Amino acid sequence: MDAILRLYPPPVHEIPLTGAYLAHNLRLHAEKSGGPFVYANFVVSLDGRIAIPRPSGEGLMVPEATANERDWRLFQELIAQADILISSGRYLRDWAEGDAQELLRVDDPRFADLGAWREQRGLPRYPDFAILSNSLDFPIPPALTSGGRKAIIFTSGNPSRRRVREIEARLGQVIVAGEARVEGARLVGHLVEMGYHTIYSAAGSQVLHALTSDGALNRLYLTHANRLLGGKPFASILEGPLLQPAVGMKIHHVYLDPHALGGLGQLFTSYDRVDDASA
Repeated sequence: MDAILRLYPPPVHEIPLTGAYLAHNLRLHAEKSGGPFVYANFVVSLDGRIAIPRPSGEGLMVPEATANERDWRLFQELIAQADILISSGRYLRDWAEGDAQELLRVDDPRFADLGAWREQRGLPRYPDFAILSNSLDFPIPPALTSGGRKAIIFTSGNPSRRRVREIEARLGQVIVAGEARVEGARLVGHLVEMGYHTIYSAAGSQVLHALTSDGALNRLYLTHANRLLGGKPFASILEGPLLQPAVGMKIHHVYLDPHALGGLGQLFTSYDRVDDASA
């Protein structure tokens, strides 16, 4: 049951699910280039949805119909390779309300190997956090900076000086990285100056748009879960103005997981950004 099929690049052959994304060696990309390697991940339904309304009617959540333990394993492998995670003020609000959790679960025996993987490479137990918030309206869960982890806040416009002082007194640095929104290129530029090179976006579709439109995204991981959802609103991986020109993405890997979702199966795919001369 741990086996998946690597469909691309050929030849087709069977590999273990465990370790499939660790084998991509994302940290090596940044080390070789001397620059940042920025990547993101989503699980999507066959009709392209990443989220549905919560039963309470307040906010969106990952559908239970597409979330699954096999995708979660590879999600953990992506996080484990990061120096820093990009997240949002909404994530902190959800965390404070009990609707979110620690992203890298090395405290879970199923993922203890990922904690050992980080330790063997001289990495801290958890990646640091880059929190994006235009409003700076979020609680600060104590666990956010547990174990010596750093949290850096990125905002836009002219934030309230009082609120900036409050956050900096508890967390550290607040950085303005744009006028109307946090700009992807400026965000990544600041992170690189701080010594972060392997950067994982665990935020939503608007952050992915900022990274993509500014040319900061290097790789996109998608899990295509074999279920149709429907419903409103339609929440996709990318939300924002039309990208002009369109952003070219070339297939990096494709895996077939026939065992997920009670045998319905799913595809694990990854894509690298390329300069698309025809766009």
